[in-house]
Formats: sequence, C-alpha cells, structure tokens
Amino acid sequence: MIENQSNNSDNKENNISDQDSATENVLSAEDQINENDESLSQKTEGINTEELKNTISNTDARLEQLEKEHETLKNQYVRISADFDNFRKRQSRDQDDLKIQLVSKSLTGILPIVDNFERARQQLKPESEEAQALHRSYQNLYKQLVDVLKQQGVAPMRVVGQQFDPNLHEAVLREPSEELTEDFIIEELQRGYQLEGKVLRHALVKVSMGPGKQNSQEEVEKDTVEGDIDSEENTSEDV
Repeated sequence: MIENQSNNSDNKENNISDQDSATENVLSAEDQINENDESLSQKTEGINTEELKNTISNTDARLEQLEKEHETLKNQYVRISADFDNFRKRQSRDQDDLKIQLVSKSLTGILPIVDNFERARQQLKPESEEAQALHRSYQNLYKQLVDVLKQQGVAPMRVVGQQFDPNLHEAVLREPSEELTEDFIIEELQRGYQLEGKVLRHALVKVSMGPGKQNSQEEVEKDTVEGDIDSEENTSEDV
C-alpha cells in the first residue's frame, strides 16, 4: 500500500512537471510568435514608409509635369485665340473692302448720268408752260437719283476755294488769279465724289497760279518808280 502511494505521488509530480514543461513550451512559442509578429510589423512599416515616399515623389513629379503641360496648353490657347481674333477682324475688313469695291464699281457707272443731268439742268431754260412742266419732271427725276446716291453713302466734294490736294483733286488747268493764291482751286470742271470717306471719283479742277506775270511786272515797275522818286527826294534834301 505504501509503495502504491509513493508511486502515485511520483506520477503526480511527473504529471505536474510535464504540465509545467508544456506550459513553458507554449509560452515560449507565444513569445516567438510575438517576436515574429513584431519583426514582421517593423518590416512592413519600413516597406510601407518607403513605398509612401516613392509614391509622394512620383506624385510630385507627375504634378510638376501636369503643371508644365497646363502652362503649355494655356499659351497655345492664348495664341490660337489671338490668331482667331485677328483672322476675324481681317475677314471683317476684307468683307467691308469688297463691299465698298462692288458698290464703288456700280456707283462709278452711274456718276456720268448724274453729270449729264447737271449739264442739262444748267443749259435748259424753260419758257413755255409745257417746258416748265417737263423741267419740273426732270428735276424730280434728278432729285431721286441724288437721293439714291446719298442713301448709298455718296457725298459730293466742295472744292472751289479749297487748297489743291492731289489725293482728292485732279488739276486739269492752271491759270493766274488775282483772287486766290497759288495752289488754290479756282473752278470745278467735273464734280468729285466720296464714298464713306473714300474717294469715289477725283474732282477735275482749275488751279490758281497766283498773280499773273503782267501784274507782277507792273508791281515791280511801280516799286522801281517809287524808289527813284524817294531817291531824288533824298538827293534834293542833301543839297
């Protein structure tokens, strides 16, 4: 009986020892797992930090590239917009010039008719009642023609007494004049017209040359005579 109790005690101690050993093994395994987890976590954190740095660096480089592309596209847009605006203005000017050219060509063909009307008006002197009625009809027709020209922007030039301008006038004759100085217009031979401020037809004019040679010679002789008289008076005073 005593031996059996001793054996039981030994078995119990052995069991307790085995349990303690197993517990220690379990704790050791848990510590090893924890250490592995910590090491893995540190490695993972290191990898994540490096990847984050690379991602930030790549993002900054991409952002800088996008900013450069944006600036390039912005400059291109500004140039294209300016070119288009210039093109639009140029097209508008070309259309206006073409319109004026077409209108000018048509109106230039009408101006000789207006000249004939004006010549006829100056020459006609109606005396009878029938001639006067015809003349009034003629005047109404002439007025309608002039109104059409005004509606198209045509305006006659007023040149008599104005200084000669080769951009507006064409000198056909030059003659002396006592009333006007040199290069001033004495007479209008054919009326000139403007269209929207531009010359539609130059005015044919007669231009002054200033005082004539005869008058100039008389003035010179007069000055000479007056000079001689003054000289004689001065001589008599000296005597």
